[in-house]
Amino acid sequence: MTSWGAWRHWRAMLWIAAGVIACGFLITLEIAARRYGEPGPITNQVRALVFAPKPGPLYGGLALMMVVLTWRQRFIAAGAAIGIDAVLLLARRVVDADMSDGHVFGTGALWVMLGCAVVAVTRRTGRERVLLLKGVGLGLLLVAARKTGDTWLLITSKTRPTVLDQYVAMADHALGNPSWLAGRIVEATDPYSTHLLQLVYGQLAVAAVVVAFHQLRNVAAERRFPSHHLVRTFLVIGLLGPGIYMLFPVVGPVFAYGPGASGTGGVQWAAADLWPHTPLPITAPAPMTYDGITPRNCMPSLHTAWAVAIFIHTRRAPRLLRFAGTFWLIATLSATLGFGYHYGVDLVAGVVFALTIEAALRSHQRGWDPRGIQLVLYGTTVFTALLVSYRYLPMEMAGHPEVSGPLLILLMTSVIYGYVRTTRRWEPTAAPTRQPEPQPEPV
Repeated sequence: MTSWGAWRHWRAMLWIAAGVIACGFLITLEIAARRYGEPGPITNQVRALVFAPKPGPLYGGLALMMVVLTWRQRFIAAGAAIGIDAVLLLARRVVDADMSDGHVFGTGALWVMLGCAVVAVTRRTGRERVLLLKGVGLGLLLVAARKTGDTWLLITSKTRPTVLDQYVAMADHALGNPSWLAGRIVEATDPYSTHLLQLVYGQLAVAAVVVAFHQLRNVAAERRFPSHHLVRTFLVIGLLGPGIYMLFPVVGPVFAYGPGASGTGGVQWAAADLWPHTPLPITAPAPMTYDGITPRNCMPSLHTAWAVAIFIHTRRAPRLLRFAGTFWLIATLSATLGFGYHYGVDLVAGVVFALTIEAALRSHQRGWDPRGIQLVLYGTTVFTALLVSYRYLPMEMAGHPEVSGPLLILLMTSVIYGYVRTTRRWEPTAAPTRQPEPQPEPV
């Protein structure tokens, strides 16, 4: 077997292993969800083929899949999806099906993606089959990630009855408890700020699809995917983040120190009713029991990590997309603090988390070198140090904010600087154009 053949064989085996691990992971989540009386990601996905689908980026997944299609095929796929949804909507109304918990549209997009997978297997061969299957897999992965994330959040609320909010709240004194200030600002500017920030916070996946579609716009013409794009970073952040939730369960200031939100929590579960008007006193922290519904999804802030990823991947985009990436990052940070969903230290951890994952993916894509390895190890070390300090040094951080606050910002800034410096060295540099030497004039 030649070296190229061996490489292809090894790569195929790697993809098969990844597929087996992913299937096993989904089955495990399905079993875990059913233990708590809830359907898992597989059941929800199958139900979406007939019943009104749960909220999720079904048409976003279809849009990502269509990057491998020609414009004519895209119009046919979109028309088929909308037509299927229209027929199913009429059928559901005729039989008076319950659609209160689901979206009216989305099933058609799922049917079209599965139909394209069938076409790839039965009507395509060679590289064309692989390309179409990659497109279908990309779209279905985006949809499955949402279903998997919902199941993960359910598991965090059921398996972690106590939360560590008091520790994080004390550590947040190092930054001046920015969520309290942001909460008052949002309340003072309601309803304008509330509507805008809710739109940005809730439609983060839509923004990611727009950026990813721009990055993948040439796939249909070049017949190949770029080596690195936003969807990879998004999926890895969503895969690793819930594992940190299990190690460091936190619900957020609006829950731990306020009335709760989105139908969960309540003052009866809070340590005190303080957010956002009453300054948080410095008291010795302790684990506290919270309800079995609210997800423990604060540490780190994955909304911040995803917004940072969008910002990074729009730096080489057209000006309008660069502006949108910057706006989405600022608005997401404002929403996470202003709605009381996160503490300031959650955001610091989220930035470090996103940059470390992005550095690891880019290092893997271009081939590991000493700079990439050092950057990933440094980011991992800083992230671990942040979590350890939040858990075991919160009183010291609250008692000396003039030291701990600048130190937190310095650590985060050092990771940002290391990422920018390292990735700039990875960028190809254009060779200077050699100027022709002057020739003597003919005599």
